[in-house]
Amino acid sequence: MMQEYSEKCLKVFLDNQEQLFDEPVAETLEEAEAFLEDCMAVVVDSLDEVRDYMEESGMDVEGMSDEELESASEVFPLPDGRYLIVEG
Repeated sequence: MMQEYSEKCLKVFLDNQEQLFDEPVAETLEEAEAFLEDCMAVVVDSLDEVRDYMEESGMDVEGMSDEELESASEVFPLPDGRYLIVEG
């Protein structure tokens, strides 16, 4: 299933990509969308889902607080309360 990325989601990634990457990987919404599709970034509805996703990906998130999880470099909080997860 292809993930749909809203324009807000793409904008958040564009504005904050340096939290995960040393250099910009995208400069336009189109590039951001293509990049997120390439690395199979996901949008989830809650921090619980962020935690579940990261556990399933083999990351050690046990003992991480919600605040630590939310500030992880792979996690981009979205204005609608959801989260974009990008594996660098």
